[in-house]
Amino acid sequence: MFRSTLTQLTKIAAPHRFLATTAELAPRVKTFKIYRWNPDTPEKKPELQTYEINLNECGPMVLDALLKIKNEQDSTLTLRRSCREGICGSCAMNIGGKNTLACLCRIDTNTSKELKIYPLPHMFVVRDLVPDLTHFYKQYKSIQPYLQRDTVPEDGTENLQSVADRKKLDGLYECILCACCSTSCPSYWWNQQQYLGPAVLMQAYRWLIDSRDQATAVRKEMLQNSMSLYRCHTIMNCSKTCPKGLNPGKAIAEIKKSLAFD
Repeated sequence: MFRSTLTQLTKIAAPHRFLATTAELAPRVKTFKIYRWNPDTPEKKPELQTYEINLNECGPMVLDALLKIKNEQDSTLTLRRSCREGICGSCAMNIGGKNTLACLCRIDTNTSKELKIYPLPHMFVVRDLVPDLTHFYKQYKSIQPYLQRDTVPEDGTENLQSVADRKKLDGLYECILCACCSTSCPSYWWNQQQYLGPAVLMQAYRWLIDSRDQATAVRKEMLQNSMSLYRCHTIMNCSKTCPKGLNPGKAIAEIKKSLAFD
């Protein structure tokens, strides 16, 4: 009896000794097909390169798999990543046909299905999974995404805002500019030189309704043309694909309504 009790206490104190190690588990090999293109060899066409990973030895997210491939199989694989927490938007890419963040996208554990990974669609590619977001950021800069006022508080304190007015910004300020929504929008694919796209327009709306901002008229005038705003055809891919669960389509509709009744 004493020996049986001692064994039970030992299991409680050191449970890892009684669990199967990773090496003892049956391998779960998942196939990944990843878009590859190198600007240093422009004569070579883009291709999907195949990699295999044992999911027992990998974290649960697609970013874990990509980093495992880069660290252990192919150091030439190029991708952006930073926070791993869905905050920075660096690892935005097209995974299994949907624009999302690799750090928030769980790996489908069905090993009979291969997973295809591409850079964000309809963008120039810098290399492999890295899109060129230069134009996207220029568009964001064009809406002047910062507080503009003609006057400041006389006592030198901050610009105050009511709780109700602050609440209006919920669902807008959380955007991390990952570009998943804009690059899922057919209107942006066709007209991205002039159409601002869902992400930028949602940020434009965020500043339009900020009670502390005093440049509303100028902001509206910037959007009063046939291309910057009105290329949106309410396809709503933007809202379906947003990895933060935001609704750019609604924000665009609110801007249109605001301009119509101005």
